[in-house]
This record gives sequence, structure tokens and C-alpha cells, in this order.
Amino acid sequence: MSSPAPDRQPASAPRVDLRSFVFIDRMQPQFASFVATVARGYLPVAGQAALYVEIAPGIAINRITDLALKAHDVRPGMQIVERAYGLLELHSDSQSEVRGAGQRILDYLGVKEEGRRKPKLQSSEIITHVDDYQTMLINRERHGMMLLGGETLYILECEPAGYAALAANEAEKAAPIKLLEMRASGAFGRVYLGGGEAEIEQAARAAERALAGLAGRDA
Repeated sequence: MSSPAPDRQPASAPRVDLRSFVFIDRMQPQFASFVATVARGYLPVAGQAALYVEIAPGIAINRITDLALKAHDVRPGMQIVERAYGLLELHSDSQSEVRGAGQRILDYLGVKEEGRRKPKLQSSEIITHVDDYQTMLINRERHGMMLLGGETLYILECEPAGYAALAANEAEKAAPIKLLEMRASGAFGRVYLGGGEAEIEQAARAAERALAGLAGRDA
């Protein structure tokens, strides 16, 4: 019989850096559908709560997933294991179950939520009246909605990457835009939005405000 997982990291274990820790209270329709398109685990639906946890080194995300699933009734949508970084997405109909799983992870790491890295906005750009030929390039790389000629494009880049999920979901809450692409793993996170100029400006403000409002430690 195997021994139970420890409440906290063993002293001999490599130190795990909590890069991003993001609770999403209610996944928006496009956001949930986008995640369901790219995820390889259990797929979410609109209205569910979600948690994004990003750590370094990446291999340690396996233990994080194990702890969360054994402790609470949540489902993993994504577990991405890279050498440098690991990302876990959990979701459930119950916000309390998702929050409980997040707290279990924090307890194991021996940190508070504010022990995550503070998001840094690396770049933010709005391009109006996008040319038809440029939309072709963007649409070939996207997994969400399509950008049409003449629409406005918004690109956000942040670090750590996991915070791109919060930016995308909050942008969709704020305005009727198109979620073209969202990349929440790797060295940097990116969000691509399309739509009318006024709506994109509103969504961009919401996304950047959400990142600026998160407490955390400086890199």
C-alpha cells in the first residue's frame, strides 16, 4: 500500500516556483469553447469555474495534478509538461471545489496566493482596419474565431504565460469581441482578439485592468 502524499513538499524536493495562479469565476462561451478546442483532457463548458496553475520546473506539475484531483471534485482540462514550465487547468461546476483544489495546491507548495509571480504586461497593441491579406496569416494560426478584413485586431503578450487565460476571459466579459487565439503556456502568454474598434478598445482595457489588479511578487 502506497503512503499518502505529504501535506507539503519534502525538504529534499527541488524548489517549485509558483509562476501563475489564476481563478476564473465563470468561463465565458468563447473562452470555454476555445479551451475545449485545444485541450486534451476533460473539456469545459461555459459557466464553469476554472483554475490555471503554472509552475517551474515543469515536471512538478504531475504531483500538483495528483494532489488536486484526489482532494476535490474537479476535472483537468490541460496538463502541459515542458522542461522549464508546467501548466495545469482545472474546472468544475462548483466554484468552491475549484477554490478548494487551488488551496490544496498552495498548502502543498507552502505559499499563499500572493506568492505567485505578479503578471507583467510585455506588449499591448491595437491594429485597426486589418488588411485582407494579413487576416489570412492570422487565421491560419488561430484556433478560435476568424478575423475578417477591415476589422480591428488586438494582441496582448504577458509573462508568466498562464495569465493570458484571465486576460482572455475578462476581455470577453467586457465586450462582444472575437477570441481568435489564446496561448497560456510557455515563456510568454498571448491573446489575439478581433472585432469592431470600439469593442476591442473596451475589451483591451478590461484585459489589462484584470492583470494589473492581481497581487503577487516581483520576478
